Amino acid sequence: MRCCLSAPLAALSALAALPTPSEVLRSGALLAPALLRAALHGQALQSRHHPPDLLAAVHLELVTLAEDHAVVTWHTGIPGTDDGTGHMLPAVTEGEVVYGTHPTRLHRVASEVRPTAHHQVELTGLEPGQTYYYQARSRGVAATPTSLHLIRGNAVGTNRYGLGTRGGPYSFTTPQPPPGRHLLTLALCNDLHVGETTAGLVGGVPLMRGVSQEAGLAPYPEIMSRAVVEEARRRGADVLLAAGDISAGGAPRDLAEAKRILDGFGAHGRDYFVVRGNHDRPRPGHADTDAFRTGFLGGEAPSYFDHDLGGLRIIGLDTYVKEGHGADAGGLGAEQLSWFRSRLSEQSDQPTVVFGHHPLTVRDSVFPVTRGQQLGRRHARAVLDAYAGAPGVFLHHAGHTHRNKRTVLPQAPHVTLQEVSAVKDYPGGFCLLRIHSGGFALNHYKSSSAPAREWGERSRRVAAGLWPHHALGRSVADRNSVTLHDLSGISRPKTRTALREAAGGTVAG
Repeated sequence: MRCCLSAPLAALSALAALPTPSEVLRSGALLAPALLRAALHGQALQSRHHPPDLLAAVHLELVTLAEDHAVVTWHTGIPGTDDGTGHMLPAVTEGEVVYGTHPTRLHRVASEVRPTAHHQVELTGLEPGQTYYYQARSRGVAATPTSLHLIRGNAVGTNRYGLGTRGGPYSFTTPQPPPGRHLLTLALCNDLHVGETTAGLVGGVPLMRGVSQEAGLAPYPEIMSRAVVEEARRRGADVLLAAGDISAGGAPRDLAEAKRILDGFGAHGRDYFVVRGNHDRPRPGHADTDAFRTGFLGGEAPSYFDHDLGGLRIIGLDTYVKEGHGADAGGLGAEQLSWFRSRLSEQSDQPTVVFGHHPLTVRDSVFPVTRGQQLGRRHARAVLDAYAGAPGVFLHHAGHTHRNKRTVLPQAPHVTLQEVSAVKDYPGGFCLLRIHSGGFALNHYKSSSAPAREWGERSRRVAAGLWPHHALGRSVADRNSVTLHDLSGISRPKTRTALREAAGGTVAG
């Protein structure tokens, strides 16, 4: 199954499909070294001889940064070995993070429960607005960061302290929490791709071979989707929003399996809500069988909707209401667009979250940006115009690009446009939207189950190893942010049951 980014990457071998010649030159310069390494790698290499105590700690990332906690991940492997995909064999060992408020006094320690090669440590009890210094270690070896040199990004901190050293310490400053009382928490996810068997297949670029699950293990989309459902509940999400590409190709069995997994969070239409992506469209030759509509909408309801959750309005958009092959631009259709404008104008001040699969715009991408990566320009402009007259809208959640990216446009500066990376592979997780009466926080979490961590590390090799440059987010702020906004019109459900009782609303049509 070709991924959503097949079109832009394949454009390297089909120049006519690229937006401008400058994009060709830029992407060629970025991709050529990785493609050359992939070509030279050839067949899988056998493990080389190595000292038994040799260890490398790599791929350090500050994934989550909130006002009172942070989550750090890294990987340990055996130098000089190859697992057959150009990656070190894993080294199972202990992991710890030492940290403090001064770079020479790292007196606090956070450790893992058990040895692993796929380390994930949470620092708790942090103070808002405080600068911390930290170092991640395994068997005394300091972890080095994921290098984001292609995009001049920073994977490990909110400032450049420690960059250029071998193991830090590195530094971050915790944000202030959103003001006011906490009201409710939503989990935002997308791109489950249930039914997919190979991540990162790219048409037109044969060296992009993709990454498959190891033999004998469960399908990775199911592992990752179950992990997101479990972790979102554990992290206190009241409601889950899944923004499209629930399946890899719209097959009924895959959509049915995806629904079984999502039902682990609760009831569809009450505890979680789903919109359609381009991968969920009816399969070619089966236009009369819309498995997404049948499985999630009872075969009759429109594929776009709004619901009221204690004063918070949730609007779900179907951004592929059109004929097409799936790699072209998204579209809303005249009926849906008219409905959307009407809903916003009727209650323009009501606190509102909108979610749909295709983003309105794609900025600062490592790869060439073609029209298939976003909503059609005319429809995107119409949505932004509607937002300009609806001050209650504060967040637009999208998937499709498989990356973490926060964008604010001058046409609607009160709306955060948040692209969220895919559930199905690296970095593999979801965002929590924590809503307070005076604002909201967005925090990205990697799935923490052992199988999810293992697949997340394996799948970071997508796009000849360039995937972290695209998917993680060029800065911590692309996946963790706090925004001030008056949301006092939302009531505060006391329990999950109370939220369910408060849920209601209208369905389009």
